[in-house]
Amino acid sequence: MTHRPTPAPPNASPSQDAPGLKDPTPRAGNIIDSLKPDPKIAHGWLHTARFLTTAPQLEHLPPLDVPEVAFVGRSNAGKSTCINTLTQQKRLAFASKTPGRTQSINLFSLGKQGVTDAVLADLPGYGYAAVPREAKLRWQRVMGNYLLTRENLKGVVLLIDPRLGLTELDEILLEVIRPRVEEGLKFLVLLTKSDKLNHAEAQKALSIARLQSGGGEARLFSALKKKGVDEVAMLLWQWTHGVTPTAKTPPPAPEDEPPALD
Repeated sequence: MTHRPTPAPPNASPSQDAPGLKDPTPRAGNIIDSLKPDPKIAHGWLHTARFLTTAPQLEHLPPLDVPEVAFVGRSNAGKSTCINTLTQQKRLAFASKTPGRTQSINLFSLGKQGVTDAVLADLPGYGYAAVPREAKLRWQRVMGNYLLTRENLKGVVLLIDPRLGLTELDEILLEVIRPRVEEGLKFLVLLTKSDKLNHAEAQKALSIARLQSGGGEARLFSALKKKGVDEVAMLLWQWTHGVTPTAKTPPPAPEDEPPALD
């Protein structure tokens, strides 16, 4: 005797495990994905960067009560290129044709609708051999005093060419700011021009930089390949705003059963 399968009731719901059928209920993983940090927010904020002032001496810097992030590094580390890439502006930070020629601290304000909520500080490059010794010593003192005494300084980005690694002057700078890093100053070693390294070389340079960062962080960066741009943009946002930029919160998933009505 042949047994026929019993047909399902007309109003029965299809099994969620049936192949080819989608579960319309949002799952936790989808909600988590929608809450991931959104780099567009950080990029939009950085694009508001505009020139604020230039200061040849510390006493010429305006006292500010908004978070300030300083970019420091050797004259040929790609500092201006990095700032221009992060802010999506071609000539915000001026790169002199003669390395070491720029001898001022340049400030750029950030914030939408003209309201400044943070500042980027572009410090003069150091270590270029053509600069007179007296100028080198003077700017070492200026930078040291700035890094130690600037009250609203929230973070420091040290740019390094990974093909050269940390130089003696970079190590001196690390020693200068180490006490402030231990007290909570944010610090990032940024390995620029990483596109000039193969994968193995880049990972080795990154591992060394992490060991040498003195409690800070290390990232690979390439203005040419746009490598690390999203990560650094979100990091700067987090440093200055205290939170990570996130996407809009999705509506909660519907409950399995509607709440009872009294």
